Amino acid sequence: MIRSLLLATAALTISGPALAASGAPITPAPASDTPREGAFVLDARTVIAPAEGDAQAQASARYLADLLARSRGLKLTVRQPKPGERAIMLTRGGPQGETYRLEVAPQGIAISSSGDAGLFYGAITAWQLATATPGQGPATIPARIIDDAPRFGWRGLMLDSARHFQSVAFVKGLIDRMALSKLNTLHWHLTDDQGWRLEIKKYPRLTEVGAWRVPAGAAAAADIDPRTGKPRVVGGYYTQDEVREIVAYAAERHIAIVPEIETPGHAHAPIAAYPQLGSAAAAPTATSGDWGVFPYLYNVDETTFAFLDDVLTEVVALFPGRYVHVGGDEAVKDQWKSNPAVQARMKALHIGSEAQLQGWFVSRIEQMLKAKGRKLIGWDEILEGGVAPDATVMSWRGTDGAVIAAKLGHDTILSPAPTLYLNHRQTNSPEEMPGRGQVIGLKDVYDYEPMPAALSPDQQHHVLGVQANLWTEHVRTEERAPLMYYPRATALAETAWSPAARKDWSDFADRLPVELDRYRGLGLTFGEAALKVRALAQPSGAGAQVALLGAEDVGEIRYTTDGSVPTAASRPYAQPFEAPLGTLVTAQAFRNGRALAPATATRIDARAVRTRVSQDLKSCTEGIVLNLEDDGPVRGDRARFLVDIMNPCWIYQGADLSGVVAIEAVVGQIPFNFQIGKDIEKIKFRPPATPEGELEVRQGSCQGAVVATLPLAPAAASSGVTVLKAPLKGVGRADLCFTFTQKAVEPMWVIDRVTLVTGHDR
Repeated sequence: MIRSLLLATAALTISGPALAASGAPITPAPASDTPREGAFVLDARTVIAPAEGDAQAQASARYLADLLARSRGLKLTVRQPKPGERAIMLTRGGPQGETYRLEVAPQGIAISSSGDAGLFYGAITAWQLATATPGQGPATIPARIIDDAPRFGWRGLMLDSARHFQSVAFVKGLIDRMALSKLNTLHWHLTDDQGWRLEIKKYPRLTEVGAWRVPAGAAAAADIDPRTGKPRVVGGYYTQDEVREIVAYAAERHIAIVPEIETPGHAHAPIAAYPQLGSAAAAPTATSGDWGVFPYLYNVDETTFAFLDDVLTEVVALFPGRYVHVGGDEAVKDQWKSNPAVQARMKALHIGSEAQLQGWFVSRIEQMLKAKGRKLIGWDEILEGGVAPDATVMSWRGTDGAVIAAKLGHDTILSPAPTLYLNHRQTNSPEEMPGRGQVIGLKDVYDYEPMPAALSPDQQHHVLGVQANLWTEHVRTEERAPLMYYPRATALAETAWSPAARKDWSDFADRLPVELDRYRGLGLTFGEAALKVRALAQPSGAGAQVALLGAEDVGEIRYTTDGSVPTAASRPYAQPFEAPLGTLVTAQAFRNGRALAPATATRIDARAVRTRVSQDLKSCTEGIVLNLEDDGPVRGDRARFLVDIMNPCWIYQGADLSGVVAIEAVVGQIPFNFQIGKDIEKIKFRPPATPEGELEVRQGSCQGAVVATLPLAPAAASSGVTVLKAPLKGVGRADLCFTFTQKAVEPMWVIDRVTLVTGHDR
């Protein structure tokens, strides 16, 4: 009855806003959005009416009411409408599963689906329509019909809780945020070399030992816990009751949680807890604060498989979903090769290689899971050495793994590095969070197409979906994680949900300011650094040439030089411009007249034009470039350094040395806590002239003449950064190359920033 009433009213009513000219600002974009005449006014008198006796519809109605209360201050009653009352109706019927129909007419909104998830997603879309314009109070929603369905069944994010532990409240908050983007799978990375985060009652040492570690570096080693007299540990784990609470919370929001228990590699933490599980002659005695690929593998004894079976028995009791992820990646086989018992087992089983042994190992785990009614997922390395028969393959090393898996008849999920690895920084800005050095911006994520062109239509059915991952080696605090996830996770959500033909970057960017305002309305943080504008200046005559950087793919930059805050009508930035020293440049990015992030102000003075932070300097090579955080001080703000750990060498391109008499360098030292195997032998340094070493500056190239030498002795005892200064004898305009002299990689010296000092500055 309500549906017919809405349609009849829509046909008769022409008052209110004119017919909407374009699609509603909904993200992810719906499959079909058809504007109609008229509009619905949502206010405090509106009721939300779920189907009577329908618990799931009532739950979705309460969720919608809560969102509207928090974002618009509208406290709507959930009940059946009285005659003449305007209502948001949630009814059964029509589309199945996650599919829904939403109809807006002047007298109300009707959401219909036969599926629980469909009703929930329809409620989310109704909230998005109500928040299309910012502010509190009533909202006018143009009439329309939305028919919506997801492109992929697997729409996921991965959270790495092994490298850094996050609270229960954080995990719940991430789940809530995923639901708003219609993401439905949380891949939870719970075990790794650096931590075991899941309580296993039969094996308490997994968390007693494996859940705690001392962070790397001199600052942490000196941070003594007065209760123990030893360096303070960090970490934590989830009790089984907490896991049940989180799983239930996710289920209410139609999100499945897929736990990951790493095998046979990335097993340093469990082997530290139970040394008999390992393959090495000497087991580790504590969980490590290093990053990278450790060599520790589970052995292939039957007692170890019994341990893993016990663990998985407790895991499946906690996670009722269909899948369990068992890792399978980056298993260095050296310990298996050198272990006599492992080699004897291979011979007895007629297994010819360690790669085939891993295939056998994963097949054993699959048999355990199959007996427990679960399906195995592994990273694409499980294809090597013979893939388990019913395994699902998560392709992270590009798309090749997905193509091979689908052609072999295996289901697959696309999760390729680096594009969908959100631990990469989003921008070159020095404000950017620590992480991998390669820039993976919002548009990079949005432009990714997960369906491999090499697959036939029949093979494409094996592509379950797409997932973005946040590895947290360098995400030290949970407050930083949302800054890495968002807004890139919203771009991923559109790829996962919206039809391929519906995707359009310009349209997404048009809707982005609305989505950002929704974040702000709910008090949700996101990576604003990628949307802010920064000024980078260089000397030009008696003044400076100023370039404005940031948000280039998303919006247009507007700026002022009179101290006022830019507006959408301020001067547009098109190319670098000249400015006298002392100018205050204030800049901001806009999209369709709406600001993307707060304005930034930079004073263009004599130091600014000759200062470059490490993120502005060019790496001499492209080995393993990381945006790293200093290890000290233990409490308080820490410097961030962009460094190629395989070749710590920086280039200040086109430095103007006219009038320069000295160089000032701010340097720090970081622990070399990277497990890179024999590749460490490739890192070379020039020998130091003093015990602590020097920072050498060369002109023209890294083989050029030394124009400045800065001894490191004043910085050797510091856990933070130190300012060094020395005369500089360069001339003209040239590249400057910065390298450190030292005897070994530990600790690794790094540059925070450099300033060329003129005679006028002294």
